[in-house]
Amino acid sequence: MARKKRTSSVLETAHKRSSGLKSIDPPPNFGTTLTLPAYSTEIVDFSSLLDTYNQMLSALDEFQNRVDAAEEHLNDTNKRMLSAAEAHYGPDSSEYEQAGGTRLSERKRTKRKPPSGS
Repeated sequence: MARKKRTSSVLETAHKRSSGLKSIDPPPNFGTTLTLPAYSTEIVDFSSLLDTYNQMLSALDEFQNRVDAAEEHLNDTNKRMLSAAEAHYGPDSSEYEQAGGTRLSERKRTKRKPPSGS
């Protein structure tokens, strides 16, 4: 399942506020630290950072799909290797047990319960 991409209400607010501030004539002067060019730069920088984050999520989704497919393939190979050991050595052999199987003679037999006479 794809990871949810991030949006920012703060970024949307900043775009709206920046547009509003740019429409003021003459341009507002809030001192040396709060300037419209610096504000616009901060908005662009954050937008770029957010885009990079969302691109990384997409790349991670693709990488997870590759890992999942490789895991599925390895699981299939695990089953095939055990089946091959069973076919080659037999289901009650110690070699089959060494490969990870349960020997036929070591499996518990379920005992049938007699039907209750009600």
